[in-house]
Amino acid sequence: MTATIEYTDQGHGKAVIFIHGFCETKEMWGKFIEAFSGEYRVLCPDLPGFGESRWFEETISMEQAADMLRDWIKDLGLEKPVVIGHSLGGYVALAMAALMGDELGGLGLFHSTAFADDEEKIGVRNRTLTFVKKHGVRVFVDSFVPPLFTEAHRASMDDTIQEVVQLARKTTYEGLVSFTKAMRDRKDRMDILRGFSAKKLMIAGVLDGAVKIDSSRKHQVYVDYYHELPNAGHMGMFEEEKETLKMVREFLEIG
Repeated sequence: MTATIEYTDQGHGKAVIFIHGFCETKEMWGKFIEAFSGEYRVLCPDLPGFGESRWFEETISMEQAADMLRDWIKDLGLEKPVVIGHSLGGYVALAMAALMGDELGGLGLFHSTAFADDEEKIGVRNRTLTFVKKHGVRVFVDSFVPPLFTEAHRASMDDTIQEVVQLARKTTYEGLVSFTKAMRDRKDRMDILRGFSAKKLMIAGVLDGAVKIDSSRKHQVYVDYYHELPNAGHMGMFEEEKETLKMVREFLEIG
């Protein structure tokens, strides 16, 4: 089954694609669009089942999502776009790198990982599926989003967190279920990260509860630009906005 990819497209020049994470939407990249669209063509898609992109099946794979985005890129005539993905978006970006190779001009992992889920994380995914089937999307996302921010940021960024929760509520049941399964079942992509020939970026949160910093540090030798945010959890683009904008700008400007 195919999906129509809804997206924003602003600016001119070299294409940079920002892919959102799980239970997120293209709107989360608003500050990045604002910061970079004066110099680059900035595109932000909604993954199938999130935001405005529809998906009506309870299964999908990272490879399917990557194939859809490759077709979308070809339809738009983009040449060697840089792809930067947050969390789930990073898993999709890695699948795109496996599929497209040197058709991409760069790869960024933002609070993401090339490792497959371990047994503990697989258990979390399975419990998510059980919970969502019992309680529905809204109850899940309302409890899922706030802990992505550190406790200190939760106290000071309540308005931002509530905005992210509102975006998360756009998630369809099918999108949530299908991508939970896809994350659980995805392949280890460390060989893809290691072999990808264009420039590579990784931004990690030292206090990230979803992607542990010890795991992130194992990627450091395989990327060109590795950064840690000492006070960030899983949502550095909000928690450390100025720093992450600076890191992405430096990455885009080089090479």
